[in-house]
Amino acid sequence: MLLIPAIDLRNGRCVRLFQGDFGAETRYEHEPHELLRRYRDFGASWLHVVDLDGAKDGVLANRSVIVALASQKAVRLQVGGGVRSAAVIDDLLRNGVERVVVGSAAVERPEEVTGWFARFGADRICLALDIRMDSGGEPRVRTHGWTEGTAVSLWEAISRFPVGTVKHVLCTDIERDGAMSGPNLNLYRTALCRFPRLSWQASGGVRNAADLAALAQIGVAAAVSGKALLEERITPEELRPFLPDASFPVSTSAKAKS
Repeated sequence: MLLIPAIDLRNGRCVRLFQGDFGAETRYEHEPHELLRRYRDFGASWLHVVDLDGAKDGVLANRSVIVALASQKAVRLQVGGGVRSAAVIDDLLRNGVERVVVGSAAVERPEEVTGWFARFGADRICLALDIRMDSGGEPRVRTHGWTEGTAVSLWEAISRFPVGTVKHVLCTDIERDGAMSGPNLNLYRTALCRFPRLSWQASGGVRNAADLAALAQIGVAAAVSGKALLEERITPEELRPFLPDASFPVSTSAKAKS
């Protein structure tokens, strides 16, 4: 399993939201380029970057920061938030982004997005489905930066795409995101059981190395983590099994906080 560090951008700054609430934002002093260098030095080969302004408003608002991050070649970028057209995908890919994340458009216009997969290739687009569990335990998809609910289940959203169209799926349990409560292991077990051929990326709730190990045991392809890495709750040594490009030893200054 691959660990993909996450950077969430709002107004050009690194932030984290609590359970997808734009009113519950934590700002971090780290500059995006500083974090990229830190994660690259840890051995990360991919970086997940979210334009939160774009996710909410539908317009890529942090493009200049994203393009600057993509201009270096040491880490591949997976970028989402506000990607609602083929033109935006084309622009990001042409400017060094390796993979583009599509969320709201995939739920609202699956036929059109199917054409994007055909045009750009299954490896260059990641389907992003952000969910909240309903009272019956069914994962229901939310869109537009998690602000709008739908009656569409996670399973229905994926089934709208012809078999073989989609390869990468990023699934975030919104209630776990930023809450440091542990990932929803049952959700990902079910996802792998229903769609075993997809490369699942788990997001939301990772708090320590044990959570990463648990996700790896389930069989997800990747785990996306933001807050736990930003706050150095996992030591570089503990990250090593999930970062194949890691080259240790590293500085002891990057120890986890208790």
